[in-house]
Amino acid sequence: MNATPAGSERQQQGEREELARLLPAPPAEQPLPSGRHSHHKDVLMQLIDRDSRDAGDAHDARDAGGVRDAATAAASARRFGFSRPVLLTACVAVALAAGLTFGLAPGEQGKGGATAAPGASADGGSRGAVVTLDRIAAVALRGDVAPVSDSQFVYVRSTVAGNEGVFEGPVVLGKPHERQVWFSQRTGPVVDVGLIREDGQDWPIEVGVPDGTDPKDSGVPSGVDRPTYAWLASLPTAPDALLELLYSMTSVEKGDDKDQAVFDRIGDLIGEQIMPSATAAAVYKATALIPGVTELDDAVDAAGRHGIAIAREDTKHGTRTEWIFNRTTLDYLGQRTVFSRDTARGKAGAVLGTSAVLERAVVDKRGQVPDERRRAGRSY
Repeated sequence: MNATPAGSERQQQGEREELARLLPAPPAEQPLPSGRHSHHKDVLMQLIDRDSRDAGDAHDARDAGGVRDAATAAASARRFGFSRPVLLTACVAVALAAGLTFGLAPGEQGKGGATAAPGASADGGSRGAVVTLDRIAAVALRGDVAPVSDSQFVYVRSTVAGNEGVFEGPVVLGKPHERQVWFSQRTGPVVDVGLIREDGQDWPIEVGVPDGTDPKDSGVPSGVDRPTYAWLASLPTAPDALLELLYSMTSVEKGDDKDQAVFDRIGDLIGEQIMPSATAAAVYKATALIPGVTELDDAVDAAGRHGIAIAREDTKHGTRTEWIFNRTTLDYLGQRTVFSRDTARGKAGAVLGTSAVLERAVVDKRGQVPDERRRAGRSY
């Protein structure tokens, strides 16, 4: 049996009841749709990242009296860490966002377009791209990717279509067709890099060996130009450090856009490789720091699958490269490059090249087609 409050306790209870009576009735709680828990977690992490960068920027400005670039600022934030109040502020902000979502009447959520994402750097991708890449990174991080040994091959089966017109002339897009590739995972220098099966023929991927030269002296080790699982696993998983490394490894012709070259380099890494989950997550988070990266609501891969896209425009050449992801699962689907404006080679919107990854797997020898037991679950 409950005891009756006495004295000050009875008075406090009465005050609480009176306060509850005066407050407006709470909105009817709406069930949280599937995926919204992950969304609010993504927003939380974006807020933490933003506040961490801001704290690092302020510290550096006091010490150095100058402005640091985006990668250095992010490194400073990680070096100095974030305080408990920063974390609490982010948690409160996400709690408020969730509460406001519950308070919307059915059908009102999302009116007026997507909310701008927190945490976007003025020097990095658009706010929508930052949040989408963070969500893609979260999916990649949860992936169960088995390590690939030095003696194995990464196998990728795709549908592709490319330009069959004359070099530097008007683009003539060929018919989509199947392509299979096998890439050696040996970390040491190799001449026999892999194999391409396309148009009914096998084409060896080999390093040219000049006459009179020992093939052992011409082999190419694993690295950014021949990425292997082991090399990808050795990369830093801090996005700013990873991006700085990729910039240092990427060279461009005079007058070309280095940011675009790095974006394309990352596109090569995610297109036909298998990488550790932590590396994949870092790659997508690093992409969010590249200036000019945007998000597209709809794009279609070579297999006709529609999805959202992470894109970047090369303004010099009038082209736009798009990485396409499943709208629901955020799995990688493929890539395409289109003209972003009218040029002598094609009209705006015309496709220069497109691909769709259909299968990834690990096999034991070059030319081997995987069976069901060896097939990788996700496309990244």
